[in-house]
Amino acid sequence: MTMKRALISVYDKTDIVSFAGELSKLGFEIISTGGTLETLKEAGIRLVKHVSEVTGFPEILEGRVKTMHPKLMGAILALRDKREHAKDLEKHGIEPIDMVVCNLYPFEKVTAQGADLKTALENIDIGGPNMIRAAAKNFENVIVVVNPRRYDQILSEIKKNGEVSAETRKALAVEAFKETARYDTAICRFLEKTLLSKSSHS
Repeated sequence: MTMKRALISVYDKTDIVSFAGELSKLGFEIISTGGTLETLKEAGIRLVKHVSEVTGFPEILEGRVKTMHPKLMGAILALRDKREHAKDLEKHGIEPIDMVVCNLYPFEKVTAQGADLKTALENIDIGGPNMIRAAAKNFENVIVVVNPRRYDQILSEIKKNGEVSAETRKALAVEAFKETARYDTAICRFLEKTLLSKSSHS
């Protein structure tokens, strides 16, 4: 399997420069979003495109909407062995994405520090969980990476075998869904405590 495109959008930028740099050397084109893109370009990594170059649509609403677009979601969710999907990709000029590297806004950290409701809401990631879940759903075709500690393992497998093993893909998918479940649970608990307990006494 030839992997050639990675979508990278991370809040926690631990080791992302070295990881993206190695992916670039391996021939990956990298698609990225605002802050991550700046970090990678400043580090001199080539073959980096802003998501807007792929979607043809700019980031809007102060970055609230940047990755929720058919040219990205379709590229992640497309089944490679399904003729109808291949036809749709060709019809709409969509190139498949082979890897999604994403971690989320620090909702738990911010709320643990006593953030008010407005700040907490701004730290609820929307696009990130969508991308993670889409990639994890399509794990047979897309590598999903939510944990920087996985970077070395993934690079090692690609360098050794030209791809990431089926076993690793499965483990990464489970890890991804665990992450979004944990994240959503934290949001639910905070909002239940903040919204419902107050309204019940008003």
